[in-house]
Amino acid sequence: MNNNYVFVPDANIFIEAARRYYAFDIAPPFWDALSVHITGQSIIIVDRIFGEIQKGTDELAKWLKSFESWCKSTKEYDVIKAYSDIMKWVFSQTQFRPEAKSEFASEPDAWLIAYAKAKGLIVVTHEAFNKEIKKRIPIPNVCLAFDVPFIDTFNMLRRLRIRI
Repeated sequence: MNNNYVFVPDANIFIEAARRYYAFDIAPPFWDALSVHITGQSIIIVDRIFGEIQKGTDELAKWLKSFESWCKSTKEYDVIKAYSDIMKWVFSQTQFRPEAKSEFASEPDAWLIAYAKAKGLIVVTHEAFNKEIKKRIPIPNVCLAFDVPFIDTFNMLRRLRIRI
């Protein structure tokens, strides 16, 4: 496996890990490994995802706060252009309900995908592609439409050669 991958995780990657299978009190090596890869820039946290997690006051929010200076801005021309293209696509799709489109536009997911598209990175998400869904817009549906690669947490860990 190649170690030249760069990943941009969805907020839920951190949230689910912290609340369930890699809780801080049972899997400190997971968080230590993420710390190494965040500072080593093989895991990128975009500002919008950071902001979503920082709304909380739990251990995850405290842990992530120490990486604030490592967060990447979505206020770059190439990211804004990709975001605009994504939103045009979303609102042109007849498959999704209007409320799904509005919800997607108000959440950080589109910015996450836009950042990955603009920078040539891999999105990390728990979500799965669903060609029939109407009531929400899954990250993988948008990633596939824009040729943005996506994987789950466990495949990211494998590609980064993280052992816990």
